[in-house]
Amino acid sequence: MSSPAAEGLLLIDKPAGITSHDAVAIVRRTTEVKKVGHAGTLDPMATGLLVLGLGRATRLLRFLGDLPKTYEGTFRLGVETNTLDAEGDMTGESPVAVTEAQVVRAMAAKLGESSQTPPAFSAVKVGGRPLYDAARRGEMLRAEPRTVRIDRFDLIERNGVDVDFVAVVSGGTYVRVLAADVGSALGCGAHLTRLRRTAIGPFAVEDASPPDEAGDLLPLERAVAHLPRLELEPEEARVARHGSILGPTGIEGPYAVFDPDGALVAIYRDDGPKARPEMVLAGLG
Repeated sequence: MSSPAAEGLLLIDKPAGITSHDAVAIVRRTTEVKKVGHAGTLDPMATGLLVLGLGRATRLLRFLGDLPKTYEGTFRLGVETNTLDAEGDMTGESPVAVTEAQVVRAMAAKLGESSQTPPAFSAVKVGGRPLYDAARRGEMLRAEPRTVRIDRFDLIERNGVDVDFVAVVSGGTYVRVLAADVGSALGCGAHLTRLRRTAIGPFAVEDASPPDEAGDLLPLERAVAHLPRLELEPEEARVARHGSILGPTGIEGPYAVFDPDGALVAIYRDDGPKARPEMVLAGLG
């Protein structure tokens, strides 16, 4: 697949040592497509699934933000770092005298909805500046806490101070914060040493390719397959292609509208007695 006109979703298995931005740049070169974006950043240390959008699909990536993300990883008890992972400098060391049952309970306590503050070394921006940029300069900016949801956080195996786990979390969740929180709850500290994203909603890393071996593109419709679907009559489809207001549907949240031939036309949302477009795909490049 190498065409400036290519569009759709591309599943990439990001290796360790490169940023998500680096992976996007590699795909741009490999596919010769200029317009490429990704849904959900992975830290350089992390590996695994990146969902990329090419061409018009970049406009749809934001609708993937609420999909749950699945991770496998390892955190180490007894050592804290300034980045909360193995790439940072050690800031504290404590003896580890906790049982496996205590670790399991501390992990289970993180389940459900809670407030999480993005770590100092993250790409979240405050006042237009990434937190990591300020942190490297010794400035401590603080991002607003966000609501996250932890659906699963299971201990898979414990080897001394190292704990292997699997986690299923909402978009925007920092897994290294979860690891640090467990260490704090146990009184010995902890940091993340390994992280691999294995799934984003229905997309699995088993179906992904390395950045420099871009695989087959998935159609635009896969980006909104989790949204309610509305089939339009020919005249309605003509109106929707121009971004015009439609009648209300009673569907909660955004929904994808398709023409009679099954082509994705736009994303709409009901607004009182009217349905307004959030995004029109027709004519966008």
